[in-house]
Amino acid sequence: MVEELLKTTFLGIALKNPLVVASGVLGTSASLMERAAREGAGAVTSKSAGPTARSGHANPVTLAWGNSVINAIGLTNPGCQEESPILIETKKRLNALGVPLFASIFAGTVEEFGEVAKVIAQAEPDLIEVNISCPNVASDFGEPFSANPASAAAVTRSVRAAVSVPISVKLAPNVPNLAQIAKAVVAEGADAITAINTVPAMLIDAYSGKPVLKNKTGGLSGLAIKPIALRAVWELAQVISVPIIGTGGVTTGLDAAEMIMAGASLVGVGSAVVNDGPAVFARIARELSEFMQLEGYQSLEEMRGKAWRAS
Repeated sequence: MVEELLKTTFLGIALKNPLVVASGVLGTSASLMERAAREGAGAVTSKSAGPTARSGHANPVTLAWGNSVINAIGLTNPGCQEESPILIETKKRLNALGVPLFASIFAGTVEEFGEVAKVIAQAEPDLIEVNISCPNVASDFGEPFSANPASAAAVTRSVRAAVSVPISVKLAPNVPNLAQIAKAVVAEGADAITAINTVPAMLIDAYSGKPVLKNKTGGLSGLAIKPIALRAVWELAQVISVPIIGTGGVTTGLDAAEMIMAGASLVGVGSAVVNDGPAVFARIARELSEFMQLEGYQSLEEMRGKAWRAS
């Protein structure tokens, strides 16, 4: 019953369930991504790849904080040319399991986004996720492209011109008008929206009087940002026609149900993996199915957008 209730289709892609490994978690190697798929993930997103290799920020870069995580990893990656063969191998392994591969990319300029997308598209991922909103590399790249409609649209236009692969643009919540930015990227060819990225944050150690992270600030994810993510998905679902990958604070089946009720088609899971391991996907899927059976839902579509459709 779990399998039948949770089956879904996203941009014509069949998934056994709506749970997606969020970028940055278990997405650095073919073996890790295969493990996530075997543990029950409906789709797997690779860690963001950029134009060239990056070593990221100095340690400490990550700290578990209650049911949340703060990180300033700094987009560590081998560069898109080195990432492409990893994705080719991953795609082969995931195809055997019937699990789609989403490939995340980032870049420092509008033109580079298109160039990176073209390289990554050679691995034939099922979707390219365009990360324009990472909050912990401002010192490297300046203002995120997700900060305003014009820059977000320019990146989307660059990627859309470079590839025919479906693309989802990953947006940030800490912007003046999220809906306006989403509309701008959809107008330029985004097939989907991923909402949200981590939230800019800081932790300070009172005994030393210093920030906990070497980078001083980082991105907060996990349960602490669930209300922010729900609000973003709820708002966007009412103003855009493309599907949404709702990401932020999903740790249980009920969390996943709430995200779908806000309007998400798929549900990203990230920090829950950090805290509970990859077995979390099977647990969340089971809990979501049990909730649906208890409440009489026959499909995910019956729940989708309920939080705003009924009001």
